[in-house]
Amino acid sequence: MNKIAFYTLGCKVNQVETEQLKEEFIHRGYEIVDFTDEADVYLINTCTVTHVSDRKSRAIIRRAARHSHALVAVTGCMAQVSDKELAGIEGIDLIVSNLDKENMADIIEELDPGQPKPIIVEHLLDKDRKLRPVLYSRLHERTRAFVKIQDGCESGCSYCIVPRARGPVRSKLPEHVLEEIEQLLSLGYREIVLTGIHTGFYGKDLDNWDLFRLLDKILAEIGGDYRLRLSSLEPLEVSQELIDLIAGNSRMCRHFHVPLQSGSNRILKAMNRRYSREYYHDLLQGIAARISGVALTTDVMVGFPGEDEKDFKDTYDLIDSLPFMDLHVFPYSRRPGTRAASMTPQVLPQEKQVRSQKLLDLAERKHKDFIAGQVGQELTVLVEKQTGEQDYVGLSDNYIEVSFQSPHDVCGELIRGKVERVNAEQIKVSLVRNKPSGG
Repeated sequence: MNKIAFYTLGCKVNQVETEQLKEEFIHRGYEIVDFTDEADVYLINTCTVTHVSDRKSRAIIRRAARHSHALVAVTGCMAQVSDKELAGIEGIDLIVSNLDKENMADIIEELDPGQPKPIIVEHLLDKDRKLRPVLYSRLHERTRAFVKIQDGCESGCSYCIVPRARGPVRSKLPEHVLEEIEQLLSLGYREIVLTGIHTGFYGKDLDNWDLFRLLDKILAEIGGDYRLRLSSLEPLEVSQELIDLIAGNSRMCRHFHVPLQSGSNRILKAMNRRYSREYYHDLLQGIAARISGVALTTDVMVGFPGEDEKDFKDTYDLIDSLPFMDLHVFPYSRRPGTRAASMTPQVLPQEKQVRSQKLLDLAERKHKDFIAGQVGQELTVLVEKQTGEQDYVGLSDNYIEVSFQSPHDVCGELIRGKVERVNAEQIKVSLVRNKPSGG
């Protein structure tokens, strides 16, 4: 039996794609081993969204290349946009584009040992090719299951390399999405996360389909005790009918991740983000008013070219005015091949660090305020792990880590708990009852 080890960098979609690859290799008789163990194949799924991602990807590749006897295969976003650069790293045997990632098992098994190294596989994308359904045969390490419903992005944000790395929007056929969800539920999963590179663009390439219609179909046709969570949605893709659907169905998690990037209208325009700070403010306030206890999270970038103190203050003030549960703060990273890379003036690294810290401090305060507001509320909790004889930790539908005690083993189950008290960033709940089937 051949042994294969995986290392994944970057986003949730990359993580999902690695799980899909593992399933394919298991079906072909491979044994999955840890990346630190001896293996016959080392497969690195790279990320290139920032220069830090590039550096980490190169470091992991070099670590794998020390195993001179093994085949080292590289795929992912860095392989898609920087294949020639990667080809200069000694020890790489195979570089496979993002668009051919799903064919990795076939490519490896068909390799000719006599070919010069590295072999670069990069086919032209068939725009009519839909995403391949994946039916898992086993539980994964996570208690939550992820279903990739689309790939690709066509937004054209001026700072972003993702459209080059991922190509145009391709959606998974709705019947295949439902088939995957039913299979995952049969394996015992109780939370399904619908994800993609641009999740809100689901159905753009299908006739008369969009994310709302897909969710409506899932909820209508798949019964049982489970819940659905959505990954990141862009502001212009959060419709009122989507908000109402989530507000009105107990199977939908009360969680919206809506990237902001900047609270300055001037910077938003330079980023090619097609909304205003006023639109964003009204959208999130509307969500909070419609869905009690909803968790609102966001991404915000600091130090975009030309961002001055007023621009940053606009961002800070907008975030401060909204009921966020958490923020993901990151400094602008110059990406060759994007329009923003040539924009001036570029913000100094030390100024990015100062602005990042101010937002991180604000994020901490926002998080504490949100958690404190949960006392006395009942939450639906997915039990993730046991931490003591009768101690458990789980994730609420509104994305809070909670702890509780139970005399029974409830790992992997959905339970109801009432928030008793806040302990640092975690909240303590008392077990109310097992959650009944939603609807």
